[in-house]
Amino acid sequence: MVNEEHIVQQAVNGNQWAFTQLYDIYFDRIYRYIYVRVKKQAEAEDLTQEVFIKALKAIGSYKIGKTPFSAWLFRIAHNQVIDHVRKYARNLETSLDDAPPTVGSEDPVTITEQRFEVAELNAAMMELPAAQQEVISLRFVADLPIAEVAKILGKSEGTVKALQFNGTVSLRKLLAGRI
Repeated sequence: MVNEEHIVQQAVNGNQWAFTQLYDIYFDRIYRYIYVRVKKQAEAEDLTQEVFIKALKAIGSYKIGKTPFSAWLFRIAHNQVIDHVRKYARNLETSLDDAPPTVGSEDPVTITEQRFEVAELNAAMMELPAAQQEVISLRFVADLPIAEVAKILGKSEGTVKALQFNGTVSLRKLLAGRI
């Protein structure tokens, strides 16, 4: 089995197959992270593609060992979302129809309940400060470790932990108030 570091090295050296492997490894995580931020499936798909286009163009400048590849890639995604929000400053609220499709469930009641829960969570997330939203998205949606989130956001690990703690406490309170 080829390890990720080797694949990254090959991609940096211009190997298209290696970059395709990285695309396959990271596409879902980058998409989920962006979707949570923009709340629109088509926009999230477009932005995810733009992230990988930018990454492909810049892969030769990636310094192996300086920053984890995932942190480098999510930093591109983070900047892409910020640029998008600035450019299109519109209401980013989601509706039940925009919820990401549920995979593996055939029961319409279960699907509806899950979409309702996603909508409730998204509404609660929108009430958090932007820094807490960002940390929670990177930690729990993109499933990144604290150290990588800190590098992506340019914050200390302690600050990321505090933002995560305060954000999850606030979410619990907000969601408890909706029931």
